[in-house]
Amino acid sequence: MNTRFLTLCLALGLAACSNTPPPPDWQMNAKSSLERATDAWLSGHSRIEAVEFARARSEVARTGQPERVARVELLRCATRVAALVFEPCAGFQALAPDAAPAEQAYARYLAGQALAADAALLPEAQRPLALAEAQPQAQSQAAIEAALARIQDPLPRLVAAGVLLQRGLASPAVAALAADTASAQGWRRPRLAWLKVQQARAQAGGAVDEAARIQRRMDLVAPAHP
Repeated sequence: MNTRFLTLCLALGLAACSNTPPPPDWQMNAKSSLERATDAWLSGHSRIEAVEFARARSEVARTGQPERVARVELLRCATRVAALVFEPCAGFQALAPDAAPAEQAYARYLAGQALAADAALLPEAQRPLALAEAQPQAQSQAAIEAALARIQDPLPRLVAAGVLLQRGLASPAVAALAADTASAQGWRRPRLAWLKVQQARAQAGGAVDEAARIQRRMDLVAPAHP
């Protein structure tokens, strides 16, 4: 089972993601649509993402279980954070009263407002990072960068980097790792977002040549038509 499939299984709470018995149609339909929606958003294709996400949400809503729909909404919001689009997770907020503590904790995490007690409730990949954030500032930056680098799946790594930026903890090393991660996947939207972060820092530091070099990369990435 690849990590993307596992992520989606966890997002949907699908016990039937194991080999047997065969999952019902709604689960497989939702999984396929969520995969396409995620890739479309990160690649810069907003219209495709909207269609695929609506289809996935409709499939999950067939169960009549708001907590499952809440997880789907959180996954969508996570893709926004991965691309540094920081906005209220409106779809989740409407379902928050029926969400479990783990979903509530993840929503706070995506908003850059995680509590110390939330670490144990977060997805496994994010737990070490949340713990590193809680350390004294003088000790935390190296631990944060190491924890981020240990996240193997590119999407959770980009989500974590986005959370760090919200909290003012995204060092140049974090920005570089996030930009390289997006580049390796061919994900235009987060790649361009992190290049903009790097360029702004270069400009603020008076590094004119570096800012120009980053601009040439941004021109090459050129976001896809939405």
